[in-house]
Amino acid sequence: MATHTYATRLRWTGSTGLGYAAYERGHHLTVAGAPGVSLTADPAFGGDPSHLNPELLVLAAASSCQLLSFLAVAARARVDVVGYTDEAVAEMPEDVHPVRITHITLRPHITIRGSGGAKVERLVEVAHRECFVAHTLSCDMSIDPTVSTTD
Repeated sequence: MATHTYATRLRWTGSTGLGYAAYERGHHLTVAGAPGVSLTADPAFGGDPSHLNPELLVLAAASSCQLLSFLAVAARARVDVVGYTDEAVAEMPEDVHPVRITHITLRPHITIRGSGGAKVERLVEVAHRECFVAHTLSCDMSIDPTVSTTD
């Protein structure tokens, strides 16, 4: 069996010498062969709201993995998917300790050519079972799909 390895490089410079409220939260993530991404902390923790934060990246990974898993199972099932959007939400209550994302809700809107809405909903469940990121996360996850058809 193959082992897939993923590597990133994270870079931050600054000073924490003036305490928690004063240090720069911005940092830069690079992946070999891909453009870099500027990140920060959640604005609730002193970050810049115009940049991505780790919590958003966790949510994005879950949403992206579900999409890719779904497209794979739909293609194998010969379902013609012509559109997919997701309005995903992650919840991280501060009164749960240790603080962590406790629930992710994915709300994919899937457009298929032809009929087969019930089949597509079953394929969403199969895709969730095949999603690597979903298996990696320890939080609860729910998926609330909407299926529409086009000719």
